[in-house]
Amino acid sequence: MGIRVAVAGASGYAGGELLRLLAGHPDLEIGAVTGESSAGRPVTAVHPNLTGHPAFDGRTFDVTDAEVLAGAELIFMALPHGQSAALAEKLPDARIVDLSADFRLADEAAWQQFYGAGHAGRWTYGLPELPGARERIAASARVAAPGCYATASILALAPLLVAGLADPADIVIVAASGTSGAGRSPRPDLLASEVMGSMSAYQVGGTHRHTPEIEQALAEVLDFHPERSLPSPQPTISFTPLLAPMPRGILATCTARLAPGVADGPDPASVLRGAFADAYAGGPFVHLLPADQWPVSAAVSGSNGAHLQVTADAHAGRAVVVCAIDNLGKGAAGQAVQIANLMLGLRETAGLTPHGVAP
Repeated sequence: MGIRVAVAGASGYAGGELLRLLAGHPDLEIGAVTGESSAGRPVTAVHPNLTGHPAFDGRTFDVTDAEVLAGAELIFMALPHGQSAALAEKLPDARIVDLSADFRLADEAAWQQFYGAGHAGRWTYGLPELPGARERIAASARVAAPGCYATASILALAPLLVAGLADPADIVIVAASGTSGAGRSPRPDLLASEVMGSMSAYQVGGTHRHTPEIEQALAEVLDFHPERSLPSPQPTISFTPLLAPMPRGILATCTARLAPGVADGPDPASVLRGAFADAYAGGPFVHLLPADQWPVSAAVSGSNGAHLQVTADAHAGRAVVVCAIDNLGKGAAGQAVQIANLMLGLRETAGLTPHGVAP
């Protein structure tokens, strides 16, 4: 028998991906599976890809209730923003990994601006590849998993700031996501007829909810710069999200003005690559690609992997970093399992792969 875990909100895309990963996890046993709008429906009717697995044969979704979930040793919450906090309050002793935004932001004003009233506070931020994060996650009972755009962007930018190679006050992010990033609720702008053969920008001009999350994480990364005692501007990003005609995946292109002395150095691209190689050396999921290879979203589809490439644009004096992840993998369910592995003292890679499905 493995460690018993439960999934609240398992009827959505991220919840379904969690079930798929947990079904193949060597150390975890699936307990309660809840889905408020799908309560009473067979799990395989909502997620037909899970057909034939003994954990789901004859299984129906339970209602999302604290008593139903309380018997698990760890609970994954894949609920809409604003719902996790109320449920977590009813489970004061439970170990929880929350996939919503409810516990990501420390700044109450930022929460109210982007999510509305009801700031619930902040939990440990669950991006294991950040400096010192694995130890913090392993010591925590409650962890907030990062957002999908935030994961790709922070992975792309953190090594630049830790090494002091770029100006944190001049960062531009343009990132494209598959349609599953918008959730499973039907919307006219997500109809196949609207999305196929087209790309579109949305929430332009600093209005996307991941903006304060990315800035918060990058501000904390600055504390690991060896010369942090020197004055440093707070991170400021211009973030433009794009909707891409694909079901899953994120491709984030992040640029930042190079720090003085880097752009006019003898080989700025090699300096940047060295910083990324050092930052992610030995990590199981984040990979710096060979110098002549750029990330593609399909290469990480279905995985917990992240592919990165970095170079210097000498003409513009900017670092250019491209990051590809699966928004449902490293951007959601895969990362949640990675977090849970650390919290439970398991192998960080248990039940996960960095290798995507191709073609």
